[in-house]
Amino acid sequence: MKADARTMPLSPQALSRLVASRQHFLGFLRKRVGSEAIAEDILQTAFVKSLEKGGAVRDEETVVAWFYRLLRNAIIDYYRRRDVSERALEALAGEVKTQQEPDVALQDEICRCVSGVMETLKPEYQQALAVVDLQGRSLADLAQEANINSNNAAVRIHRARQALRTQVAVAC
Repeated sequence: MKADARTMPLSPQALSRLVASRQHFLGFLRKRVGSEAIAEDILQTAFVKSLEKGGAVRDEETVVAWFYRLLRNAIIDYYRRRDVSERALEALAGEVKTQQEPDVALQDEICRCVSGVMETLKPEYQQALAVVDLQGRSLADLAQEANINSNNAAVRIHRARQALRTQVAVAC
């Protein structure tokens, strides 16, 4: 069975030519991406790719030209990924700018409603919500105050939140 040229490794001579041209490749990349670190990352990725697909190069004389083509494609990919990231960040920034803070009167009404609903819960659920959610303390603090173990405290806060959620949906 014949091996596919694309899966064959680079010859030692071709690999030597690429390694000998490393500084030239780095300079080529640095001019196009403007950053030493990014140029180095792209170069390392291209070296890995050349090891994986270098068997497609037929002779050692063309390996450098082939590698420059690989680098040009890597630069294009870098700018495409960067542009996608920038657009995503701009979209997120736009969402943050247009997001409004809730009306203070509405917040007060919601707080009154939730406080009223909390009073209808079992006392141990009220305690759990007060300690963990309102006071911002830990489950360990709840366990110690309620004289239960930490696993029971986690279950209790979970059930308290479920009960509150159900009651808020009904009342508010």
